[in-house]
Amino acid sequence: MSGRIAIITGAGSGIGRATALKLAEKGYRLVLVGNEIAALEETAGRFPERALEPLCVETDVTSSASVDAMFRKTVGEFGRVDLLFNNAGISGASTPIEEVRTEDWRAVIDVNLTGAFLCLRGAFGVMKTQTPIGGRIINNGSVSAHSPRPFSVAYTASKHAMTGLTKSASLEGRAFNIVCSQIDLGNVSTDWSTKMATGVPQADGSVASEPVMNIDNVAEAIYFMDSLPMEANVQFMTLMASGMPFIGRG
Repeated sequence: MSGRIAIITGAGSGIGRATALKLAEKGYRLVLVGNEIAALEETAGRFPERALEPLCVETDVTSSASVDAMFRKTVGEFGRVDLLFNNAGISGASTPIEEVRTEDWRAVIDVNLTGAFLCLRGAFGVMKTQTPIGGRIINNGSVSAHSPRPFSVAYTASKHAMTGLTKSASLEGRAFNIVCSQIDLGNVSTDWSTKMATGVPQADGSVASEPVMNIDNVAEAIYFMDSLPMEANVQFMTLMASGMPFIGRG
């Protein structure tokens, strides 16, 4: 996989950073994308010594102009795109439906869904016209795409919609050797998951702590999904902490 050109959104922390470190270790040429250049540079600063220097591009994924500029910089620097890991996302506040403010709803949908679409659209534009044609897109979904948590209407809706985005891209990409897949994650150890130890709302109204899994498992999974030959695709992968209450949730 050495030398493959990969874009990672949300690369300044968490899953994006862990995946960047894994792919750098494997010899990828990386484009680190996020809304804070300092965080991207911090990720780059953690690369192993032998890793190739990444391109850090401060980008607002909710802005078509910003995303388009990022793709122009990528192609200008590397000439093509082999992988897009569509990872950027926010969770939003835990709020009952009747109390969700319109602006908070839009903020989650703008980042998680519109942002993913804009990046996917940009990747399609490059992958359909480059030589050799095609590439791989991995969308970061969630187990909430299948079974929501209480008080997560905007986040859950965005992740359900991500599944539709993945399926549509898989269908339209076939003729151009563009392979699209989705990884649905549950209880990954990140800054977001610190509340898991103290307790999170359950479907029965109780609050309970939940186990989490090491973030490196996600990075390994992304690398595995991309390491397959283009004739093969993990269409959907669910990766979660083994002991989390997902099966039977709700």
